[in-house]
Amino acid sequence: MEEREGEVRWEGLCSRDAATRAAALETIGQAVLRRSETIAPVAAVPPTRAADGLLVPAARDGLSEVLARLLMLSKRCPFPDVREKSEAILSGVQELGIRIPRPLGHGPSRFIPEKETIQVGNEDAMMHTLFADSFATLGRLDNVTLVMVFHPQYLESFLKTQHYLLQMDGPLPLHYRHYIGIMAAARHQCSYLVNLHVNDFLHVGGDPKWLNGLENAPQKLQNLGELNKMLAHRPWLITKEHIEQLLKTEENSWSLAELIHAVVLLTQYHSLASFTFGCGISPEIDCEGGHTFRPPSVSNYCICDITNGYHGADEIHASPTGSIPSTESVCEVKALMEKMKQLQECRDEEEASQEEMATRFEREKRESMFVCSSEDEESAPTRDVSRHFEDTSYGYKDFSRHGMHVPTFRVQDYSWEDHGYSLVNRLYPDVGQLLDEKFHIAYNLTYNTMAMHKDVDTSMLRRAIWNYIHCMFGIRYDDYDYGEINQLLDRSFKVYIKTVVCTPEKTTKRMYDSFWRQFEHSEKGQTTLSPPPLLTTPSALQVHVNLLLVEARMQAELLYALRAITRYMT
Repeated sequence: MEEREGEVRWEGLCSRDAATRAAALETIGQAVLRRSETIAPVAAVPPTRAADGLLVPAARDGLSEVLARLLMLSKRCPFPDVREKSEAILSGVQELGIRIPRPLGHGPSRFIPEKETIQVGNEDAMMHTLFADSFATLGRLDNVTLVMVFHPQYLESFLKTQHYLLQMDGPLPLHYRHYIGIMAAARHQCSYLVNLHVNDFLHVGGDPKWLNGLENAPQKLQNLGELNKMLAHRPWLITKEHIEQLLKTEENSWSLAELIHAVVLLTQYHSLASFTFGCGISPEIDCEGGHTFRPPSVSNYCICDITNGYHGADEIHASPTGSIPSTESVCEVKALMEKMKQLQECRDEEEASQEEMATRFEREKRESMFVCSSEDEESAPTRDVSRHFEDTSYGYKDFSRHGMHVPTFRVQDYSWEDHGYSLVNRLYPDVGQLLDEKFHIAYNLTYNTMAMHKDVDTSMLRRAIWNYIHCMFGIRYDDYDYGEINQLLDRSFKVYIKTVVCTPEKTTKRMYDSFWRQFEHSEKGQTTLSPPPLLTTPSALQVHVNLLLVEARMQAELLYALRAITRYMT
């Protein structure tokens, strides 16, 4: 790929061949050196003066963007030769008296201690393969990948699905795919995903004018805005009439295959926004907010960092309960395990009638409306994000509040397994299979542990989380006793779930910490085989639950959209 800065070409770095990477690195080093020499001072400031902040800024001719990318490569490339050479190039630039960037923040997540995340270069063989695949495909190893790698089996499925949706043959052109990703992420004010896909959109030849606002994009994409906002915030309102409007708008109409592709992309990126906020994903090193050219202070951060929300590592990741689980949290886990045992015994002894099961669902659905997500405050999206969608005031509203009544969506009448899967696979071959694999991995992922307890069947808790999310969307499973949800999920957990799923942009670290207290150290010794060190941290369970939340959300959105498409087709 040829970057917008002209001389610097990066594509050779993605090669698995060391000689190809070496040649690309040599070319990049020469191009950066030539550009640096044109702006370096006549008498270079000695490198020892760098900490004084006296070096020349690198803003001219796009050099700052090149240096930021080299910084990212020096920290996040899975190939050690690229990391070392990128660092050497940056050192050479600094020796010329030009200020080089340094990372902001501490690790890929603001919520997870950096010491609990995998350090690039220290990964095992399986993780290295995943990292190399991701880098070869995307040209980067992003923070989402570095957090998802807590669960390598899921990450492999996720990367495969992303690659197929964004880069393989399909109904939509490549630039449309990235623009739809931007539209979807923007609905939740997710600047992290928007920034990534703005770069990808331009890289595949997208028109920069479209990025000035949705009104500058083709009418066909503008027409998708209504479906985007309903899927993101109120999917139960989608009808076959909305589908018909998109498919029958003459020269700006969508084909069924194109619409399926678009729906999958929209739901994928709404859900990925939930994961991004739910795990506190930090800005990428080479993106805005991920680096600074300001020199560090004696205390290792300066006032400009503090005003941007970056503090010391200890302060960022300080846990109110410390690293040792308290007696209270241990008791909470034991109580939860006892509840699961009692519920299982009740299941074995007696089964509630269908009428009682329906009553319990309606009760839980009603109660979910009164679980307030976060502080439940309205937050106006910034112009940089809001320009990618229309109707900025449109947001999540509980489906049965405000005088609205929506019939319950019965999975027995329309399910992913029996209806949605086949529809997607028919109109967009192989994608139904990829999504189905991803749903199943997230739903069935377990290490049979809870806190320090081994050989624990967590299926009841996982099903309660999945079904609670679907209940919030009005989706009912006739064979599930919704009375179990209140037994297994306390109010702080429900608040966290509802916020991450419905209004992820309101997720806070305080909320994350308050919920996760009872699950500290919950991944100790969690696999039947020898567990990788990464999986022996408390953060692994935190990420696992977030994977459950985002996949349940994605499936709920898909069910409403695919049912409407099916009704249109029949």
